[in-house]
Amino acid sequence: MKRLSEQQTKVLFEKLSKYIGTNVKLLIDRTDGTYCFREMKSRVYYMSEKILKLAETVPKEQMVSIGTCFGKFTKGNKFILHITALDFLAPYAQYKIWLKPAAEQQFLYGNNVSKSGMGRITENTPIYQGVIVMSMSDVPLGFGVAAKSTNDCKMADPLVTVCFHQADIGEYIRSEENLI
Repeated sequence: MKRLSEQQTKVLFEKLSKYIGTNVKLLIDRTDGTYCFREMKSRVYYMSEKILKLAETVPKEQMVSIGTCFGKFTKGNKFILHITALDFLAPYAQYKIWLKPAAEQQFLYGNNVSKSGMGRITENTPIYQGVIVMSMSDVPLGFGVAAKSTNDCKMADPLVTVCFHQADIGEYIRSEENLI
């Protein structure tokens, strides 16, 4: 487990701020302790500092993972957010899109969200903004990027894509070998 470099920290926080804005600092300074990000084999893990201190006793060769995997860095030093970060991002999300029950299954199969499947959207959502996709019963289903702003969605055709798919909870089944 090693600390993220300054460049990696910047890239990670920029990606997280697309979804949760200035609430990124709430991930670090929580009421139940201080949390941190660490890298192991190009994957970024989120954990409490208490767990980090305990993990230092485990040899590096024997450690598979620790904490929650938030994503990984590509060879080009871009950060790809994994679905495992959803439970930590959803409470702090600035922009959300709620899906109608009929559209949930399509989203969970990896498809984009059309206007006909969108139940509602957060007011003043800008175009190309990171959004958390929720069911109508407020269960986080995944995240994506808004293809249309809130105003554009109101006047759009029912078949127009309003949210580009990024990740969904169906990936736990489809890609379970790649998540850790």
